Amino acid sequence: MWNKIKIILEMIKFEHTIFALPFAFLGAIMGNLVEEGTVPSLMEWIWITLAMVGARSSAMALNRAIDSEIDGRNPRTKTRAIPAKLLKMGEVYLFILVSLALLFVSAYQLNALSVKLLPLAVFFLVIYSYTKRFTYLCHIVLGVTIAIAPLGGWVGATGTLSSEAFLLFIGVLFWTAGFDVIYATQDAEYDKSHGLYSIPSSFGIANGLMTARWLHVASFIAFVSLGVVSGMGWIYYLGVFISGAIMVYEHSLVKPHDLSKLDVAFFTMNGVLSVVMFIFSVGDLLI
Repeated sequence: MWNKIKIILEMIKFEHTIFALPFAFLGAIMGNLVEEGTVPSLMEWIWITLAMVGARSSAMALNRAIDSEIDGRNPRTKTRAIPAKLLKMGEVYLFILVSLALLFVSAYQLNALSVKLLPLAVFFLVIYSYTKRFTYLCHIVLGVTIAIAPLGGWVGATGTLSSEAFLLFIGVLFWTAGFDVIYATQDAEYDKSHGLYSIPSSFGIANGLMTARWLHVASFIAFVSLGVVSGMGWIYYLGVFISGAIMVYEHSLVKPHDLSKLDVAFFTMNGVLSVVMFIFSVGDLLI
């Protein structure tokens, strides 16, 4: 059983939770302080965390199940758990159902708006995995899916939505879409030859990397706008500018003809950025 759990955690890339979880917590803290002038209660923290775990786990497992045949044909991904037959499809589907149940129970424990928005959240959790079969805008759909995390944190803590919540949503959306375009460069030739869509496979790696830069510029502008609208202080802006510098450095690591540092650019830099944004934003709000 422990071996199966280890395989499942590897399958869903549990360590990549570092991308979205800090933003989910930031949405909860910022939402509560903006709307109510307090921080979330202990139970709100618990249910928001469990909802986030359920949503992300189900989304990743669904992606692996839906893409199992594609992964099995791609030399880069054929060793993943399902193509390598380390997990049975029945085990994966059971894990998806348990993860979705955790998401549903957590939402019901939070507030009415969380429950009302559940169908929309689940729709994006499912549809993302199919989008690369028919549109190169799959990166934007993934951005929306990940950006539901801070929006969900905000709604889970406050039961409301505001312009600040949507600016945070937009910032995370474009940030995610940008780094997903970078990640997709490694499969550009494979995707093109197998009828799969991405910006790099449709327009070339160089144009893909340029698109990723502009998406990250849009993300930076959204984070600055969030600070202006919500009246944030200099600590927040320092965090935003550090995050902007991280995005610039991320792009310096990846070249059209040299993708050798892609893992550092994708995982390390984006993991650091999410933590930086959380620490400096919360620090500003509390101080």
